[in-house]
Amino acid sequence: MDAVYDGADALAYLEADNYDGVLLDIMLPKVDGITVLKTIREKGNLIPVLMLTAKSEVEDKVLGLDSGANDYLTKPFAAQELLARIRAMTRSHAAQPDSRMRMGNITLDRATFELSSPAGSFRLANKEFQLLEMLMRNPRTLISAERFLEKIWGYDSEAEINVVWVYISYLRKKLAALHANLQITAVRNVGYALEEAK
Repeated sequence: MDAVYDGADALAYLEADNYDGVLLDIMLPKVDGITVLKTIREKGNLIPVLMLTAKSEVEDKVLGLDSGANDYLTKPFAAQELLARIRAMTRSHAAQPDSRMRMGNITLDRATFELSSPAGSFRLANKEFQLLEMLMRNPRTLISAERFLEKIWGYDSEAEINVVWVYISYLRKKLAALHANLQITAVRNVGYALEEAK
């Protein structure tokens, strides 16, 4: 879990990272919560969002929900209710048909871990899935091997950096077998990105 204290940082974290859900306060400095929400939805990010606000006016709730929030909670609130709403929000998100991510002729189903194209499909192993999901959430954006290692294997992992290269290789082979019009490109000492094949 990461905490940020203004809307600009929230947008930066959401662009660079892969989260299960977001708690978003409407009254954020720099960029308000509604603007953050509209921005990520316009970019196609379907992450579940629970809006928090000190205001209880119906108009604020309607604005938040119309802007793409999954749920709404008015401050002050009980911690148990917050946790229950987070559980419900992330559970329903996993079961929704929009759990499918698409890029080019490739579809990644976040509910079943299935990678498919018109040519066929593979069920990805957990780490393969997480790695490809990070790439698809951030198309044409370079992500360093260190970032993959930190987010997927964790800070405490004994894994070496070359494990990322191995999984990139697995994914490249599967994309090729599916005749994907996408490719995982590499910039030496910088990172990897998912791009349309040239």
